[in-house]
Amino acid sequence: MERLADSIATLYGAAAAIDPREEILERALDLPLGRLRATLAPGADDRLGVEIRTAEVDPALVFPGPEHAVAGHTVLLAGGLGPHKWVDRELIDETEARLPPDALPLIVDHGGDVLEASRANVFAVRNGVLETPPADGRILPGIARRLIAEAAAEAGLPTLESELSVGDLIAAEEVFFAGSVRGVEPVRAIDGVDLPCPHAMGARVGAELRKAWIPANATAGSDRERQAL
Repeated sequence: MERLADSIATLYGAAAAIDPREEILERALDLPLGRLRATLAPGADDRLGVEIRTAEVDPALVFPGPEHAVAGHTVLLAGGLGPHKWVDRELIDETEARLPPDALPLIVDHGGDVLEASRANVFAVRNGVLETPPADGRILPGIARRLIAEAAAEAGLPTLESELSVGDLIAAEEVFFAGSVRGVEPVRAIDGVDLPCPHAMGARVGAELRKAWIPANATAGSDRERQAL
């Protein structure tokens, strides 16, 4: 909600502020496990309107194991997708449609900087340190990205925001993607180059993230809200 509010203020100005929090929460609580998309856009009268869609998610897609690891295929996109989550993803969708089912576009900028995957942020473990590209205006600061940083800190795992190249990912001890639907996804290859199989740190932070998303004793009230969100 904070990210959505920041985007609204930046793109449409503070005067266009709209707070769909109550409606979003109401719809989210009806989902045992699912995705929710809130789309805000100006209508004919230039006032912002909100459209909320929900869909169930296959539990098998959430926190997949190494046997369901994905492959990344680099796509050059100057300046990246930027810090806002846009409805128009035609370029990325067209690229993804040309890839195998277990592959994702990996967005890189001029100069070779790795930015993000089409549906997730990128993490690499190098020399025992968990690294991720900086939120410098070229990437979407994902919700899972922030929660993983918090989970890693609680677990005492060193983390760092740093520029990463494709070569850095290939040479890393492990690579994983993180998104708000699937959680942590192990990465098995980049541009056809196989990566190391061990995913110990990804599994560790994934377990911490799972605790935050799906509490073991989630029943009602605040726990129920945490589970749905």
